[in-house]
Amino acid sequence: MPIFSRKYLVSISLSVLLVMAGGLVRAQQHSDPRFGANDTLFVPMIVYQGDTIPSRTLAMVLVSTPMPVAMRKKVEEWTRLRNAVYVTYPYAKKAGAILNQMNTALATMNSNSQKKGYIKSREKDLKREFTDPMEKLSVYQGKVLMKLINRQTGNNCYDIIKEYKGGFTARFWQTVAFFFGSSLKQPYDAKGDDLQIEKIVLEVERMYHG
Repeated sequence: MPIFSRKYLVSISLSVLLVMAGGLVRAQQHSDPRFGANDTLFVPMIVYQGDTIPSRTLAMVLVSTPMPVAMRKKVEEWTRLRNAVYVTYPYAKKAGAILNQMNTALATMNSNSQKKGYIKSREKDLKREFTDPMEKLSVYQGKVLMKLINRQTGNNCYDIIKEYKGGFTARFWQTVAFFFGSSLKQPYDAKGDDLQIEKIVLEVERMYHG
């Protein structure tokens, strides 16, 4: 028994249908006196393998289903994190630049009094620059900001405060952060726990050219 390809069978089937349809039309035209020369119907067509076939474009049908609960939760978490990074990254970048500049300047100073005077003057700049924006951040955004400051400086916020303001001040702010469900000592792991933050930061940098 010969084996026909699917393409060949389709071609044969279409040809048979066209022959049957043509014969039916001719039969109706000859047997029914109501049919005349002007009873031809014009329809869209395509040429398939040399055959002219009537065609019609069907209306588009959209099929949707409610998002699963687990997927919806992941989307909400991602959206919340993305918004927090977009809000806090400019502050972290600016603060990181200032803190890195301070570290460079302090490394050139030998006198403790000179260092304290410099830190005090820059502290006023930091307060003037960041106090109002920081007060408007949510606790969640504050956690993300501390992560990003660590990313920009290579130091966690606890070490930075301890370096500039002393151990007592650092412990005080660590206690405050603890009550808000956070920690000044949290690290930044771009390839591990903080991979999602890192992806969003790279997105921001691409969008605004760093």
